[in-house]
Amino acid sequence: MSGEKDNAKDFFQKEKDDKVIRYRHLNKFVKKGEILFTGSSLMEQFPIQEIMLNHGMNKIIYNRGIGGYTIPEMLKALDEQIFALEPSKIFINIGTNDISIPEKTKEKLISDYREALNNIKKRLPDAEVFMMAYYPVNDAVAANEAWPGALKAVQLRMERLDEANKAVEELAKEFGYNYIDVNDGLTDENGRTKEEYSIDGIHMWSDAYEVIFENMKKYL
Repeated sequence: MSGEKDNAKDFFQKEKDDKVIRYRHLNKFVKKGEILFTGSSLMEQFPIQEIMLNHGMNKIIYNRGIGGYTIPEMLKALDEQIFALEPSKIFINIGTNDISIPEKTKEKLISDYREALNNIKKRLPDAEVFMMAYYPVNDAVAANEAWPGALKAVQLRMERLDEANKAVEELAKEFGYNYIDVNDGLTDENGRTKEEYSIDGIHMWSDAYEVIFENMKKYL
């Protein structure tokens, strides 16, 4: 059984590594100075191009999210995920995987995030940065998921979300960046992601991203 877990972990790591390489090649052809979405899977899965087409918008937005990424992983791929594009606006959603790791402390989350922001401030001093609040989750949906650990990860995330969002908001103030909560309309009366928006308790259908887009389009 442990061998199967190791194989799955190796496969997932290879997927992430391959994505960094693909981005490295894609970045040779970007138009510098545009808008960037970056982070982990919740950003990678944002169908921003399709949504903008539906809204008749013609802004250029590049998405450099990588599913499964933690902040330490992003720190190793800042060139591919951010700097090679030289964006004028950066929307960041990173850290949800970090707060799902039991041994990851709030202090370590803040320290890692601060390191990423220090790099951005140093290398892209004129960029406008938007640090996004973490999205809600749904433990009832996660309970029906086949993959092991889904419910436990969601429950831990639920416990830590408010504190993590406060920490990110404080970091935004520290760096003179923008903290934005675009979650209005995503949750039910209990503060969980609405069931119809939730795929597995963590990730969301495109319907949810339409709601998020309506909340964030004034910042684009």
